[in-house]
Amino acid sequence: MIRVVGFGAGGHAKVVIEILRSMQKYEIVGLLETQAKLWGTKVLEVEVLGDDMLMGELKNRGNNHAFIGLGTVGDAHPRRRLYETVSEFGFQIVPAIHPTAVISSSAQIGVGPTIMAGAVVNASAVIGDNVIVNTGAIVEHDCLVGDHAHIATGARLAGGVHVGACAHIGIGAVVRQEIRIGAGAIVGAGAVVVRDVPDKTTVVGVPAKIRATD
Repeated sequence: MIRVVGFGAGGHAKVVIEILRSMQKYEIVGLLETQAKLWGTKVLEVEVLGDDMLMGELKNRGNNHAFIGLGTVGDAHPRRRLYETVSEFGFQIVPAIHPTAVISSSAQIGVGPTIMAGAVVNASAVIGDNVIVNTGAIVEHDCLVGDHAHIATGARLAGGVHVGACAHIGIGAVVRQEIRIGAGAIVGAGAVVVRDVPDKTTVVGVPAKIRATD
């Protein structure tokens, strides 16, 4: 069994813990979390050991693998920063891919993804590093999903969609074929995207329209 340290102790961590257990190749040795009130508690019987100050001690004990248990709600940058910190410290980020996810043999999957139950990644799709493809989401053929992006529960990307780094496709959203979603953009829940979305722009509605830009 591969010993794994989890970073984060919230709801997303619960999902990743269950995925890793279902893969039957990982032993989760503990969680690190910034919120002191959670130290000493347990998440699905996994102890919250403390904060990131314990990284060195855990690494010295031979724990060389980790998972990112911090999810994203719109803003992917905290998850990106955590991923980069953990990686730079020398941990190998493990893939959390649920056994019921359907992934084409021709798809390319980056480092440390979380691909949840019932998700579909179809032919020649490319999934970047630290990407979340949430429960029941569909990434169709020839899509490209950039690093740290989140395809939320039940979202659907038609063929050839490009999603920029750190973008968020909201729950139940639909993106028409060949559309480009810019880096850091947010597609609201249930939106139907029929036009390209610029970087750092939020779109909502049916059809999706710009609500805000950074």
